[in-house]
Amino acid sequence: MAHKQVLLREDIDKLGARGEVVRVKAGYARNYLLPRKLAVEATTNNVRQIEGERAALAKREAKERSTAELQGNQLRNLTLKFERKVGEAGVLYGSVTSMDIAHALNEQGYEIDRRKIVLREPIKRFGNYTVPVRLHRDVTIELPVSILGEGGVEVDVEALKEESDSEAATSESPTNEASE
Repeated sequence: MAHKQVLLREDIDKLGARGEVVRVKAGYARNYLLPRKLAVEATTNNVRQIEGERAALAKREAKERSTAELQGNQLRNLTLKFERKVGEAGVLYGSVTSMDIAHALNEQGYEIDRRKIVLREPIKRFGNYTVPVRLHRDVTIELPVSILGEGGVEVDVEALKEESDSEAATSESPTNEASE
C-alpha cells in the first residue's frame, strides 16, 4: 500500500493534532484530508511555514480551549429533558440520538455540532443518562439527559412490567361466560 506523509491543519480524532506530521494511506490523504483542507502535503516548505505559524497556532489553541471551558461550565448546570411515547417494558417509540441532543442544545442557545456529542448508540429506554460532549480535545463534559414519558411523567418500569404481565395473565385465562 502506498503511504503519504501529511501535515495536519486541524485536530483529527485517532490521527493526530494540528501541526503534526503523520503517515496515512495515499487514498485517505488524496480523497479526504487534502480536499477538505484538513492537511497539506508534508514538504519542507510547508513544514517550515507551519513552524512559523506555531506562535499564532498556540494562541488560537489557547483561545479555543478557554472558550470551550467557559461553554463547558455553562453546560454543566443544564439538564436536557425529552418526552417520548413509551411502550411496554419502558422501550421508547423512537429513540433519542445525538442529533436530537444537538437540536435541544441549539434551542437553549448553544451551538454544538452533533459530532461532538459522544453517544455510542441512540437512547432507546427512558430514564436518566449522562452523555459526554467533547467541546475541545482537552475539554469533555458530562451532560445530564432525562428521558420522560409522554406528558413529562416519569415512567415506572416495574409498574409497566407488572401491568403487562397481569394483562397477559387475564387474556390467557379462559372465560366460561360464553358456555353458560
